[in-house]
Amino acid sequence: MPRTKGVVPGKARKKKLLKSARGAFGGRSRLLRTAKENVLRGLQFAYRDRRVKKRMMRRLWIQRINAAVRMYGMSYSQFIAGLKHGEITIDRKQLSEMAIHDAEAFRKVVEEVRTHLGAVEVPPTKS
Repeated sequence: MPRTKGVVPGKARKKKLLKSARGAFGGRSRLLRTAKENVLRGLQFAYRDRRVKKRMMRRLWIQRINAAVRMYGMSYSQFIAGLKHGEITIDRKQLSEMAIHDAEAFRKVVEEVRTHLGAVEVPPTKS
């Protein structure tokens, strides 16, 4: 019986690897070994940065909420404490969107938080 060679599957593997290395500069997209290193490194960055993206978005939401509540004379930490005390379960993403696009609804949330904190009404600061 003649010896079989793994040409077809091997060629398919190389083709798949080089296809995923497209866009890289020089040998990183043409040479098999460097292309493989490039692709594996890219996959590691992609895996890591999917988690980093979540952290960065949360930081952005917190900054937006902080800026919005400071206009009502309150700090972010006081606001979050009031939300927890009042058992208001709106996540930071929605609060951030509300602060940007629906200022009136956000103001009502801030007033509700104030009632749970027992804070005196402070007019919004002029910026």
